[in-house]
Amino acid sequence: MIRIVIAEDQGMLLGALGSLLDLEDDMEVVGKARNGEEAIDLVKRHQPDICLMDIEMPVKSGLEAAEELVEEDCKIIILTTFARPGYFEKARQAGVYGYLLKDSPSEELASSIRKIMNGRRVYDPELIDIAYEEVNPLTERENQVAALIAEGKSTKEIAKELYLTHGTVRNYISIIFDKLEVSNRIEAISKLKEKGWLST
Repeated sequence: MIRIVIAEDQGMLLGALGSLLDLEDDMEVVGKARNGEEAIDLVKRHQPDICLMDIEMPVKSGLEAAEELVEEDCKIIILTTFARPGYFEKARQAGVYGYLLKDSPSEELASSIRKIMNGRRVYDPELIDIAYEEVNPLTERENQVAALIAEGKSTKEIAKELYLTHGTVRNYISIIFDKLEVSNRIEAISKLKEKGWLST
């Protein structure tokens, strides 16, 4: 029997997923969580084979929970509406075994769980296409500047931290905006986060 914990903050979907998987002869839902924190607790308490979780949840996101559960003997599957390369890249770095989209047919979910239990990794094909079609256009130094912008640092503070002149930092920021095709800091950070290009 494949033992499963589900983490999903939308109550109706949480119930539906639980019922759907409980109908499978070889699966049993042993816990349901409304956020990433609850998911971590349930995985540690029940020691399931699989933890199926959404990304955007309160208290702790699915990705944060996946990173914390990396030492546990439980295979994490992300089930989300978000086909974002940044999320996909972070999920892969966290060692998840599956990344599936919620609009996939329901029978695919059970099939994917069985494949993952057999040692395979299952990623939605749409994500693989997105992930490999774009690369971060920024150089290492531009990424450093972008990371400091994301921390809310001023041009003067960035110059001091990177031992650069004020003018050089302004040039870097201008180049970053051009490469990302944005017009201000907020848009730049938003785009870098969405693409998963923001170095931390």
